[in-house]
Amino acid sequence: MTKKIKLKMSARLSRKRMRKNGFGGQKHCRFCGNTEMQQQIDYKNAYFLKGFLTERGKILPARISGNSCKWQRRLSKEIKKARTMALLPYTSRY
Repeated sequence: MTKKIKLKMSARLSRKRMRKNGFGGQKHCRFCGNTEMQQQIDYKNAYFLKGFLTERGKILPARISGNSCKWQRRLSKEIKKARTMALLPYTSRY
């Protein structure tokens, strides 16, 4: 009989299997049901909003930040207001 050769599993395939099996854990929206966090979403609170931007200045998507659809829209609206008021950068500096 011939032996089966066990191939190395790629990192992408292992992440896919982990997601399928549920090892990664669910992301929960931090704003749903938490009134204190809901009040922090304001264009004047630039330090808080900076946590939802990448180092390049892009808004983090909901699939990464874990926000629900409703709060992601509100968050992006406030980030865009803060950018207009020059409290947050549009892009990173080179």
